[in-house]
Amino acid sequence: MNIRPGAPPPGEGSGPPARAAGLPPPAERGATVIPDRVVARIAVQAARAAQSRRAAIPPDRNGPAAPTASAVTRTGSVRLHLSMDLPYPADIPQVCERIQRDVAERVAQLTGLKVGEVTLTVQRLVTAAGANRGRVR
Repeated sequence: MNIRPGAPPPGEGSGPPARAAGLPPPAERGATVIPDRVVARIAVQAARAAQSRRAAIPPDRNGPAAPTASAVTRTGSVRLHLSMDLPYPADIPQVCERIQRDVAERVAQLTGLKVGEVTLTVQRLVTAAGANRGRVR
């Protein structure tokens, strides 16, 4: 029989450690804190996916700039601010609403935070000709 040095003899210590018996329930021990910059990075990834899905702009080095995001968390909820390029022509209000909803759902799903607000700033409108500019045909 192999026994690790410092391990309790066989038959002992199979239950929880004695000091764990005095711990409060898990819900009372503390909270997981996700830094704002991490929430913002998650929002950027969600915005990039929503931008290509909802706005029909494929990510491209000659196309739209990558979305940016900032986040402010307070007591279990988060406010997000996104900034991105959108296609033109498009129904801008509808595209913005869909992107906001997609980002809010994805951030809530991945972080467990309640998303209270998602503001979206359209940096520029990208036309099909503008997205193709600089490409060799």
